[in-house]
Amino acid sequence: MDIGSVIGLVVAVGAILGAILSAGDLGAFIDIPSVIVVGLGVIGVTLIKWPLEVVLGLTKFGIKVFFGTSLDPKTTIDEVCSLAETARRESVFALEKAPIDDIFLKKACTLAADNRPPEVISAVLQLEIDSMEERHKLGIDVLANMKDDGPAMGMIGTLIGLVIMLGNLSDQAAIGPAMAVALLTTFYGAIIANVFAGPFANKLKFRSNEESVKMNIIIAGVLGIVAGENPRLIREKLNSFLAPSQRKTDEGEGGE
Repeated sequence: MDIGSVIGLVVAVGAILGAILSAGDLGAFIDIPSVIVVGLGVIGVTLIKWPLEVVLGLTKFGIKVFFGTSLDPKTTIDEVCSLAETARRESVFALEKAPIDDIFLKKACTLAADNRPPEVISAVLQLEIDSMEERHKLGIDVLANMKDDGPAMGMIGTLIGLVIMLGNLSDQAAIGPAMAVALLTTFYGAIIANVFAGPFANKLKFRSNEESVKMNIIIAGVLGIVAGENPRLIREKLNSFLAPSQRKTDEGEGGE
């Protein structure tokens, strides 16, 4: 579970609720017409922009935000270097029988064990990365659009409320509800954009970048194995994917 996402959502919602409860009544911030305009409006606009199956697929992206785990590139480098040791000690064909859990790494090792040319291995694996990035980009784009649609529907609700209010200035009792719709729709739109859609899109983009880095580490490592490079040289090459502080730590451990 991504504890940061959970804590962040709780803190953000808690800050909003805390501000409301410390200065007023929570019931004053609940307005059914405003919820309908913004909530159903955003859903409707999203369905117009994207196919139904794409919108329904947002559930799995939401799950990834809260239940995705950070990928440690050092762990991937260690595993690749261990496979390089195996290939050097036995042969590259031994990689096919090596116990590997990661699907992408398993595919890379299978291609290497099948004695595929380096350019073929690189091309096939790069297609996997491109396909993964396109899938992730689709979810990120939907959420990014929802970030824009939330305030837009809030503005529409505000205009509706103002029209109602201006049309009933003589009726003092109608001014309050109309103002509530005018203000709360903007409030709801801002929450959708800045508490949910925007942060979710950013976290998904971060996770996608993490996965791309891991997959590129695997490609570079497997190509080094196929080229018959020394495992120590492969580690040095793969360390270029790490931050300098992480590389120093690895070098220190290696020296011991």
